[in-house]
Amino acid sequence: MTPTAAPTESPTPEPTTAFTPAPGYGPWGSEPVVVAVEAPDDGRDYAALVSEATAFWEGNDSRYLEYEIDYEVDADARDPDLVVRFTDDIPECSGLDDAAGCAPYLTDAWQIDRPETVYVRTGYGDDSTVDIVAHELGHTLGLAHGDEPAELMNATGILYTLPRTNATEKAFPWDDPNFTVHIDDTNASDPDAAREQVRHALDYFEGGAPGMPDNLTYTYVDDPADAEVRISFADSSPCAAGAASCAIAGGYDPDGDGALETYGSYRVVLVDLDTEAVGWHVGYWTAHYLGAEADDDKPEPFRNATYGERRSEWWA
Repeated sequence: MTPTAAPTESPTPEPTTAFTPAPGYGPWGSEPVVVAVEAPDDGRDYAALVSEATAFWEGNDSRYLEYEIDYEVDADARDPDLVVRFTDDIPECSGLDDAAGCAPYLTDAWQIDRPETVYVRTGYGDDSTVDIVAHELGHTLGLAHGDEPAELMNATGILYTLPRTNATEKAFPWDDPNFTVHIDDTNASDPDAAREQVRHALDYFEGGAPGMPDNLTYTYVDDPADAEVRISFADSSPCAAGAASCAIAGGYDPDGDGALETYGSYRVVLVDLDTEAVGWHVGYWTAHYLGAEADDDKPEPFRNATYGERRSEWWA
């Protein structure tokens, strides 16, 4: 088929909303607000992050504030109006002890006790850190939770940490070694025998499989919602065509890079298998999600196993 070029249309100009310049000045007065920065010596340019946050308000004061605001970010200012302090621990803030930041809510000049302090928790990525600083500065400008811009000033939001090690690069990518298991044997050809196969496989790991953690436990539950390991049977593959089994993991991506940093669960689907091979496939995927993604890193029974070996009592 010969590709046909799609017609190109001239873009229609979108209306631009003009905002009236902010009238007068707010509680901070007409002079630039001098902002100092206190931060750990960890190689990050915290002053640049603060400057990005202050630039947001300088560029949007007429849109979201009823006054004009200017800042002067001087990390080492001797007599600042405001200090942005980056710290591992945030003081209790409005009853919260796990806040990402904290700042005084200021609406009038008489409330200001220079230098005011804005606290920002360290450990977040640059974009999230800028958002936290801008949010807290919003409070010092008289904005409450839910005020516009709501995406910034909401009490809760999605924040991402600094880059973390992906689960695929960890020796043990789980929070703890104790697993709950649910078996859905609805489509198993021999449910009782299939369950026994699953138990043989997980007992193999619980007993200390070579190269695997030696403190694993597996507890069987009736409700799949309570299970970290979910095993089910299917007549046709929901995965790649012809696959005898497949698996997928769920978990946590705190740094927002699109890859899981910690697993929270995994599901194994067994496709029209001989009952005698069920245990091997469950064991294969169990090793995979215990950190042995490469077959060479898995215990011996899962390396280049033959048709017969997969149906043997390999766990014995």
